[in-house]
Amino acid sequence: MKKKRNLAWHFVSDKLRDGRRVPADGVWLTHKGELRMCESGLHWSRDPFDALKYAPGDTLCLVEVGGKIVEPKSGEHTDKGISTERKIIARMDATELLRYFARMQALSVIHLNEDLPEVVEDYLMTGDESLRAAARDAARAAARDAAWAAARDAARAAAWAAAWAAAWAAARQHFNDLVYECFEAWL
Repeated sequence: MKKKRNLAWHFVSDKLRDGRRVPADGVWLTHKGELRMCESGLHWSRDPFDALKYAPGDTLCLVEVGGKIVEPKSGEHTDKGISTERKIIARMDATELLRYFARMQALSVIHLNEDLPEVVEDYLMTGDESLRAAARDAARAAARDAAWAAARDAARAAAWAAAWAAAWAAARQHFNDLVYECFEAWL
């Protein structure tokens, strides 16, 4: 019977946070010493969306964890764990996936601002990089105006908080679905 792998997710840059080179796929990375959340050990998240919060770069790795493992528990840091061993099973440059995800999330709430300049919607729909700077500038101005309007209206702020929680859950599911599709062959 095949042993079930203990899989998790981890983003990397060109080097690990401790300065070491990112190992090749299939090579076990080991940590010697005490495991302390946010301080020492090989960190990872069970959920790709949670791993995104700690991303130092755009390379997303499906990892296997082993050795001594400290699982996330209730309270602080329920979105990550640490272990003494971690091996990259597969990796991808997630730059385009992250940009696509961000554009789709923005499009999901575009209806909340009817005064948004057309260039913003054009960029979000197409991802055309030639529109990116103009869209960013226009969106910042529109967001600033919307934030001031919301601050003046406490009822709107309460509704915004409820909508934010629902949108966050939907965004988590959407991002995870995109990632699982990309890594389908290894899961």
